[in-house]
Parts: sequence; C-alpha cells; structure tokens
Amino acid sequence: MSEPYVLGLQELDETQVAVAGGKGAHLGGLSRIDGIRVPAGFCLTTEAYRRVMAEAPSIDDRLDQLSRLNPDDREAIRMLSAEIRRTVEGIAIPDDLAAAIARALAQLGEEAAYAVRSSATAEDLPTASFAGQQDTYLNVVGRAAILQHISRCWASLFTERAVTYRQRNGIDHRTVQMAVIVQQMVFPRAAGILFTADPVTGNRKVASVEASFGLGEALVSGLVNPDVYKVRDGEIVAKAIGAKQLAVHASPAGGTQEQAIDPERQEQPALTDTQVVRLVQLGRRIEAHFGRPQDIEWCLVDDDFRIVQSRPVTTLFPIPESADRENHVYLSVGHQQMMTDPMKPLGLSFWQLTTPAPMAEAGGRLFVDVTQRLASPTSRAGLLELAGRSDPLIGDALRTILERDGFIRPLPDEGPPGPLSGGAPAPIETDPAIVTELIGRSEASIAAAERDIRTKSGEALLDFIRADVQELRRILFDPQSHQVFMSAMEAAWWLNERLEAWLGEKNAADTLTQSVPHNVTSEMGLALLGVADVIRPHPDVVAFLQHVEDEGFLDQLPTLAGGREARDAIETWLDKYGMRCVGEIDITRPRWSERPSTLVPMILGNIRNFAPGAGERRFAQGRQEAWEKEQELLERLRALPDGERKAEETKRMIDRVRTFIGYREYPKYGMVSRYFVYKKALLEEAQRLVRAHVLREKEDIFYLTFEELHDVVRANRVDDQLIGRRKDDFRSYQALTPPRVLTSDGEAVAGVYRRDDLPAGALIGLPVSAGTVEGRARVILDMARADLEPGDILVTTHTDPSWTPLFVAIAGLVTEVGGLMTHGAVIAREYGLPAVVGVVDATRLIPDGQRIRVHGTDGYVEILP
Repeated sequence: MSEPYVLGLQELDETQVAVAGGKGAHLGGLSRIDGIRVPAGFCLTTEAYRRVMAEAPSIDDRLDQLSRLNPDDREAIRMLSAEIRRTVEGIAIPDDLAAAIARALAQLGEEAAYAVRSSATAEDLPTASFAGQQDTYLNVVGRAAILQHISRCWASLFTERAVTYRQRNGIDHRTVQMAVIVQQMVFPRAAGILFTADPVTGNRKVASVEASFGLGEALVSGLVNPDVYKVRDGEIVAKAIGAKQLAVHASPAGGTQEQAIDPERQEQPALTDTQVVRLVQLGRRIEAHFGRPQDIEWCLVDDDFRIVQSRPVTTLFPIPESADRENHVYLSVGHQQMMTDPMKPLGLSFWQLTTPAPMAEAGGRLFVDVTQRLASPTSRAGLLELAGRSDPLIGDALRTILERDGFIRPLPDEGPPGPLSGGAPAPIETDPAIVTELIGRSEASIAAAERDIRTKSGEALLDFIRADVQELRRILFDPQSHQVFMSAMEAAWWLNERLEAWLGEKNAADTLTQSVPHNVTSEMGLALLGVADVIRPHPDVVAFLQHVEDEGFLDQLPTLAGGREARDAIETWLDKYGMRCVGEIDITRPRWSERPSTLVPMILGNIRNFAPGAGERRFAQGRQEAWEKEQELLERLRALPDGERKAEETKRMIDRVRTFIGYREYPKYGMVSRYFVYKKALLEEAQRLVRAHVLREKEDIFYLTFEELHDVVRANRVDDQLIGRRKDDFRSYQALTPPRVLTSDGEAVAGVYRRDDLPAGALIGLPVSAGTVEGRARVILDMARADLEPGDILVTTHTDPSWTPLFVAIAGLVTEVGGLMTHGAVIAREYGLPAVVGVVDATRLIPDGQRIRVHGTDGYVEILP
C-alpha cells in the first residue's frame, strides 16, 4: 500500500490538484495518456507539506502578519517572506517522511539524477496559470541533496513574487498548499514548448512549437532565440530558425550550466520537420485528453519525445458556441457599445432580451455573427463600408478574412434577411418637433413602467418585466427614431465628403455639430458644472466633500452651512442622470444613484477648475463657433461655380444635422433609464430571497440569467454551486481582452490602418473630432481616480456616456476603442475637443504625464520630446 505522503505519478490524475498540486495532477493525467511518455517519478503530497508546516507553529503568526500587509509595501513583504522561507528550509524532515521518500527513490534508482519540482495547489488552473511562481531544481543527485531541495520547494511558496501575486489576486496564503514532484532527469538533445493553439492570434487550429538545444531552461529563461514553427492540419505553414548561441546542460557535479554552441551548429534547426509534425500530433492527443488548449514542455531524447509538463493556456479568448461545424466570423458588440469589460449573466441576458437578433456569447462578451452577411455579395459591400467607416480596424480585419481561400463559402447573391443597422433611412423632414415628440413618448412610457412595477413582486414581477421589455424594444427600434439619427449621420457624412471636395475643408461637420440641442449626454456634463456652481460658495461643504468615504454623505450634508442646497443640487442631478454609470449597458453595474460618491471627485474638480457659469458659457461658445463656421462655409461656397445651389444644399444638411444629431444619444439613455427601473425592483425581490434564506446576498442574482432568476423566484431555491462557478468564470473573463473580430477557429483577427502619410513614431487612429491640441496626457483607466487639470488630454481604453462629465475639463481625447458615431466621438465633437479613437495600445504606449499632440483632423497622435 502506498504511503499517504508519497504517490507514484501513475496513481494521480488531473482531478487530484488538492493532493498533488496543479503540476503533479497534470503530470499524473499525462502519464495515463496512451502514447505519451512522461519521465518516471513520484509526488510528495500536500499532506507532507501540512505535516512539515505543523512542526513550526511560529509560521502561523507570520502568515497573519503577511495577510495584513499592503500588496504595494514591497520592503515589508520582502523581509517577512524571506523570514518564512528561512524557517521552512530549517525544519527537519520527520523520520517517517524521510523514510517514505527513501523507499520511493530506491525503486527508481537512488544514484540517478532527479528534477525536484514545486507543484502548488493554485497553479496551472483553468483560471490562473501562476506560471513560474514557484521553483524547479534540475539534476539533483543523492538522497541528502534531494531532501534539501524538497525543503526549498516548500519554501518557494513564499517567494516575494508568489506572495505578492496571491495578495493582488485576493488568494489567502493558507489556502495554497505545496506538493513536490521528484522525477528522473532526462538529458535531451533538444527541448522546448508546444502551444496547441497559436498564443498570439488564438487560432485553435494552428499549433506553435518553440525549440532549442539542450534543456528547456535556456528557452524558458529567455537566454536564446528559439526555432519557431507554426503547424496547421499536419503541415508546417511557417518556420523561423533562431540563432541559438547558448544551451543549458546538466552539470556533472549536479545542477545545470550554460554552454556555448559551436558557430556552425547555431543556425541548425533543433528538430527535423518530421519531428515537429510528430510532436504536434502528440500535443493534439494531450489537448483532447484535457479538453482545452495546452502549453506543453517537451524534451527530445534520442528520437523520442518526453513530456515534462502540460498546463492549460489561460490567455485565449473563448470561442462562441455554434450549432454547426461551419466557419463563422463574429464582430464584438462591446467595441460598438464602448464597453469591452465582461458582463455578468443577468446583464448579458437583458441585452439578449432587448436586441432584435440573438447574439453569440463568449468570455462574458457579446458578438454578432456576420458570416451570412459576408458570404452574400450584396450585403458584404454594405457591411464592409459600414464597419470600415465606423472602425477601420474592423473593416480591415474583415477584408483579411475574405482574402483567405475557402474560409467563407460564398452564397448566391440574394442577400440574407435583416439589415445590420437598418439600412438607408427613408427621407425625413427637418423638424425639431419630431425629436421633442419622440423624447416625450419615451419619457411617458418610462414613467408608466415605474408606476406599474411598484405593485409587482415574485413571479408577477418577472412576468411584468418580460412584457415591458417588448415596450422598450418598440421604442428603441421605432422606425421614426431610427430615421432621425440615421439621417443626421448621413447628413454629417454628406457634409464631410462634399465640403472636402468643394472647399478642401476636412471633417467640417465636427465644428458644425458643436452645442446642438437635445443631446442628453453632453447636457449631463454641463449640468454637473451647474452642481459645482451651487456648492462653490460654501467652504464647509467643499471641505466636507474632500473626505467622503461612503454613500451616506448626502444625508450628512444638511448639517453644514449651505449643505441643504448642495444636497438638493446633487439629488436633482441624480434624478435625471443617476441611472447612468460606467459600463451602463450591463444592468448589474452600480449606478450613480446607488454610488453617488463616484461623482464627488468630478464635482470637486469642477469647483477647482472652473469659474461660475462655465456650463452656460461653454454651450454658448460652442453654438457661436458652429454658427460662425456655417456662415464662413456658406460664403465660400457661394463664390464657387454653381455656388448658390451648393450653399443651399449645404445649409439644408447643416440644419438637418444640427436638428437631429443630438437625439443620437437619447435612445440609449431611454433604455438605461428603463433598465434602472427593472434593477431596483429586482434588487427588492432579491432582498426578499435573502430574507427567505434562498440567496446568500442580493447581488447573487447578477450571476443568473433572467430565465434562471425566474425559476429561482418560482421554486424559492437556488443552485449555490452554479453561482460560485459563475463568479469564478467572471473573474477569469476580467483578465481577457476581447478581440474586435473573432473567428470560429478562435483567431482574433487584428486589422491594421493602411496609411503611410504620417510622421515617424506617430500612433495611428481614427479621426473623429477635428482640430489639433498639445497637452499633458493623463492615462486614466478608472474614472473614479481621474485627477484632471484644464488643458490635459484624456487617454483611456474607451469612454461611454458616463465619462462625459470629465470631458468638460479636458482639451483632447485619445481612446483605444471607438468609432465615428460612438458616444465619446459624438460628445467630443459637440464640446469641440480634438479626438482620435481606435489607437491600439494607447494606454500602454503613452506614458502618464507625457506631452502629446493630438491631430483630430488627420487621425494620429505624436509623442513630443
């Protein structure tokens, strides 16, 4: 019978992470796969680790101290973790444990050389790979040395890096245990890594092999440029042979040493093409066993591959499920909606209830399947034009896919049903009363929903919401509403194209659309300047707001001089805009009304940076600039041949765009307002379920779909494990970046801007709001931490309407995600801010505080010396 402390690798499988750690469990699973050779060895289980840790009670106190440290206090973490490591290494291994290790070594051959490898329980998991967090020791010879290195592996659970990683990811140090693998050393001719999916593009059909001479350490530690092969369907489709100047080999005295490779061998491939293809076949077998793409470490011994490790690749974006085995192309909805964060299940299902056609889901994000539209020549042209105009990177990615032979099977040219964005609108007269009436109808409908929902609870509440969503859809997809903003967008495009052709004037519509009426989003930013005007004269209130910690501050305000007026001003603003927030298309995100403290830094910034009346002045100035631009353009047009007709047509388009473009922001505002009515009622229902001990906390409903929530309310019972799994999934989705375009092979197809007319080093993007501005870049990823001064240029990943209050304080805008008609672009134009969107990796490439120049007319950003 095997010892409880020691298990042979063949006795383990991937379900035994708690016993053998991630690496040990995976090695056990690998050693059971037919045709896969794993070097012989055994595992010291986590039971052995617990036994040893119990020998040193002082460690417990130190773990308490450690958990109380701030993850950024590097010095304290370094000292305390070093102390814990010394203590662990100093514990004598108990006799019965040492005897069990000796017996296992005797079976394998005590004089052989071994690899002693850490295997933590929080390692190589589907949601966190922890790669390289703990230590591995190679070529360890002799029983005493093996015992010493086992102690070092246990201690490596407390390296500064591993401790910091756990603290940043909220993992309790006590919950992680350490197993140790002792495995016979192999002395390979070549070694390396195999990814069964392309780690760069995510394509699941392309495997990537990296190879170098000697042990894999040279490659893993970055000492050499390896040979790199890409293999698809059993064929090498790309290869690059690296100049391998070094190899790591086992040293006769134990351990490893670097050796120079003879110059004539450096450019030799480490593997033959046949070996590469055979290795990938082994990889596919391993991938099939574990059920997901793998990152595999391999060694070549004689002409035979040994597998020394396999772990899931955690960085790949998941693929939407489809009912057939055909090729599909998906467009990201988040890139259109300026919300590329993952959504919780309730948020996803509300969006699915609202949208006219079902959307694909993957990684907590939504995608539109455009395969049919790309396959039909009629709809393809329209899709490419629409996508390319809105976001050139998407347009380019789609063209890249279309250029590939056979990926999309062409359809006969009758075009699939249902346009992507409603197609060309019927003409509509330019009448401001149309907008007023559409807004009035929407507001009346929301008021009725708010009144009727108050009496509903239990199943009746969910039935009411499901029926009311049909009313929301009727309003959102009202043909007249669509006509209004589509004709405004068409008019803007017309103005830009004609005025550039006639007068050489680029992006003329940008200035002409400043300070338009009925833009609920830009009004929101100006109204917050009005709130600052009310508070500015009251020093006690200003001082109090500088130390707001929690959401109870509104109730405390009336005790201060001027506090009642301050509270009323904030509450009036919240009554109109409090249903908005960052990521507002996800009903589960906290609204400003739920977390009013989020507004405080913006209000304080407005008090500091502006004089009274700035909101009205700002609006009036924009309107004046637009009017002056209009007069100037019309005058220049009249001087042209056939000038009267051109001026008349242009005037008609300017009136149309100014009358209708502000409404572009309204439908989403109406939808979000209605979502908040639903959310408040659902949270009350959730509170009832908490009181009835059905739910642990009311926010648990966010991890259920609408249908699942309906079932929970009906049955008064919930699956706690399902909620736990969904929370884990959501956490893992937060670490992923969704691609603009994704294929059913899992490939994230990144488009490029095909331009060569720019200065060296410029960052290319899409010009969405004209003008050029220089200033200090403020890279802001969390709106609540925004500390802006007048003249700053905001650099961020994406902005939705909730960012608008910051726009009043900035001089320009740069985002990684965005299109011509997305919210940030519309508001930037209305406020007259030069803006460039779709700048890939802007938040990484532009350092915070760096002086930059934003070319909003030509679509690029210069980093200034």
